[in-house]
Amino acid sequence: MTDSPSIRVSLIAPIYNEHENLPDLVNKVETVMSAQPQSWEFICVDDGSRDGSDTLLTELAATRPWLRPQFLRRNYGQSTAMQAGFDAARGEVLVTIDGDMQNDPTDIPRLLAMLDARPEVDIISGWRKNRQDKAFSRKLPSMIANRLISKVTGVRLHDYGCSLKLYRREAVRYVKIYGELHRFIPALAHEYGAKVMEAEVNHFPRTKGVSKYGIDRTIRVLLDLIWVKFMLRFLHRPLHAFGGIGAAMFFPGLLILAYLLGHKLFSHADIGGRPLLQMGVMFTLMGANFIGMGILGELLTRIWHEPGGKAQYLLREPPPPREPPGA
Repeated sequence: MTDSPSIRVSLIAPIYNEHENLPDLVNKVETVMSAQPQSWEFICVDDGSRDGSDTLLTELAATRPWLRPQFLRRNYGQSTAMQAGFDAARGEVLVTIDGDMQNDPTDIPRLLAMLDARPEVDIISGWRKNRQDKAFSRKLPSMIANRLISKVTGVRLHDYGCSLKLYRREAVRYVKIYGELHRFIPALAHEYGAKVMEAEVNHFPRTKGVSKYGIDRTIRVLLDLIWVKFMLRFLHRPLHAFGGIGAAMFFPGLLILAYLLGHKLFSHADIGGRPLLQMGVMFTLMGANFIGMGILGELLTRIWHEPGGKAQYLLREPPPPREPPGA
């Protein structure tokens, strides 16, 4: 199927220390997608694994032309691994899925059919309605984070953290992800006009390997949410953000200084030791600083929209296959 010059579906899975799950994941994807009429490929991005996942991927790909592993030089994180998958993908539809077998590949044909039936929809985001994770350490923080993200971004989803999502290529062409931004892709793509819908998907408990998620991840997500809010509102007009704060300080500071100057000139009052003078100087300088930051941000925005740029990750060659026993 992958001999077709046009790939219809690109599956993308970030992989980090998933040696035990990889054979099951690859076989399950092959079983599901081989029954589909469209051409497809499966891109597994090894994110600097240390358990031999990279070597195993090389061996699995040797007999599977549709499996296209990518190997990052070190552990960059899930967002960068997913961006590497997006960059390597050739499909018209991009499907992201976890490498830990908690997502169900059998959901993919149903979601593809939903996407084909709704040409106005650009993104289908999975909703793990019956999530099989620990309540306190995973489900409760996720529920709080999902409500907060929906409120802040204006894109209301029950489950931002579900990795199983479908994207039309055009919807994410200009979206670049890093840090923990992979979970915010629907909101970032919505800023470019993408239409997002949600669909229930299956979810299984992890049976092999070790989870890489913890309660500390929620804190990092909340910090990234501040950045996302800034991007969505002020990315194209940073002067409005910094300039607004600067103006709120600069002009009151000037009024204070003008008042004190008039007091000095007409009343001959001693204003040198007055706290109001210090406040006026501080407000004026801080306001000028913020306005200057806004102008600098406007210049950086121009650079942001220029073509090219420095890559955020480096690829390495795949590892050599292991010698067969007894060789």
